[in-house]
Amino acid sequence: MTRRVALVTGARRGIGRAILKRLGEGDHYVVGTATSEEGRAAIVDALADWRIEGQACVVRVDDSASVADVLTRLGETCGMPCVLVNNAGIARDNLLMRMRDEDWFEVIDTNVSSLYRLCKPVLRAMTRARWGRIVNLSSVVGRMGNPGQSNYAASKSAIEGFTRALAQEVGSRNITVNAVAPGFIATDMTDALTEEQRRALLERVPLGRLGTPEDVAHVVAFLVSDAAAYVTGETVQVNGGLYMS
Repeated sequence: MTRRVALVTGARRGIGRAILKRLGEGDHYVVGTATSEEGRAAIVDALADWRIEGQACVVRVDDSASVADVLTRLGETCGMPCVLVNNAGIARDNLLMRMRDEDWFEVIDTNVSSLYRLCKPVLRAMTRARWGRIVNLSSVVGRMGNPGQSNYAASKSAIEGFTRALAQEVGSRNITVNAVAPGFIATDMTDALTEEQRRALLERVPLGRLGTPEDVAHVVAFLVSDAAAYVTGETVQVNGGLYMS
């Protein structure tokens, strides 16, 4: 293929869906992942509606065999990704004193260990091509913390540390590694808030509104472009001024 292949995990809805669409509009051949056949079909339908060329696949980012299988199939069909967006993640919120062991380890494995499972194999192809872009989705919670999210905050902080270390390892091969940390984004979760809860939330945001998935997608699109060739090891905050660092 002449176009760059971009793999976006967790692309069924929200931020991942917006990133998939934005990269497809930017003339990438896009591959979106979901955790179920229903999710895969939803991505296929979305690509058809958008008239964007790409494909969808079912993958469990917390399962090494599942990741290896999908990368093998991509290598045999469209080619290995030279753009990787690690967006898939989960939350299992609870106060630490009440948190179950599985809620801690599932979040760490899905949100952090998945980067190891995906980045290591795609780096081989990027190194051979001497070009690559990796973007890892963090969160404002990784910097500012949030009660009841010690596991989630720990995972997002780890993602940023991973990003800085890997950027130093692969920079000489013209591969950049960056992170994007969204703040309060309009998603299914925020749709469930009461008007009072929404008002209290917006009082903390200097720009006075929730972010949109597209706000995040535009930043990701820049980071994977040739225009961002001299940006690596950074975490870009997309939070409307909620947290400034």
